Amino acid sequence: MHRLRATALRGESAIAVRYFEGTEHDAFVLAVRLNATHGLPLSRGDRAAAATRILTTHPQWSDRAIAAATGLATKTVARIRRRSTGEVPQSNARIGRDGRVRPVDPTEGRRRAVSVIAAHPDASLRQISREAGISLGTARDVRKRLDSNQDPVPQRRRAHHAGAAPRPTGPESPLVARRSTAVLDREVGLAAGARERARAGRATRPFGPGRPTGIPASTLEKLRRDPSLRHSEVGRVLLRLLDTNCAGATELDRAAASVPTHCAEAIAEAARACADVWSDFATQIEARSDAPE
Repeated sequence: MHRLRATALRGESAIAVRYFEGTEHDAFVLAVRLNATHGLPLSRGDRAAAATRILTTHPQWSDRAIAAATGLATKTVARIRRRSTGEVPQSNARIGRDGRVRPVDPTEGRRRAVSVIAAHPDASLRQISREAGISLGTARDVRKRLDSNQDPVPQRRRAHHAGAAPRPTGPESPLVARRSTAVLDREVGLAAGARERARAGRATRPFGPGRPTGIPASTLEKLRRDPSLRHSEVGRVLLRLLDTNCAGATELDRAAASVPTHCAEAIAEAARACADVWSDFATQIEARSDAPE
């Protein structure tokens, strides 16, 4: 508005502008960000007032994201948020400066991961991550802790969570907290037991008719002789993929026995991902063959 007024006083009828697409609240955030970095700087009081307003309009933003927009320290934004608890809508997740959504209390995601593992001990890291709403790294850490009989929540997280002042009622009350701890302990035991049984079952599964044996050599040879596959680029690629990826149980057993321990989890995750891709591919092919011509 200052530039507009100055241009009018100079008798000019046009002014250079920058178009912005977004809501009024987003425009306010952009104005604060720009004024905090150049021109006449905003006072600390102005920046604190801007942070309070942004907390009201963008409560899902993390303290770091709001601090970057207002030029305040992250701890200052956190104090403003705590003082404005009654006015600022509360959320279980925050959007960071990188645009990723993260839970306010990461221990809840770890507890959900324990429940997922207890129900599906052979679940892949991606499945655990997706169902529990946590990162792949956190899912991997939770599973490693369960495999080594450790608490899925690191000590520093437990200490931080225990140090929070409990409310007289609600989900943070001492009674609910004790009940939640008991439930978590039970689920940790179930998850660890399920993982142990799954590992034992895989280790002792006998070689026999129930094991996958790969593509029969006669079937693969018949596909290689098919002109519709041999004489097309896509067909040749498909034949090479089948030939490379469809080893039998004997070859895979030999490979499994030689996998280094430190690579076992990553290779198992990759194998399950490949199996999912081939399963989806088989479903598509079957759907085409079942479709009326």
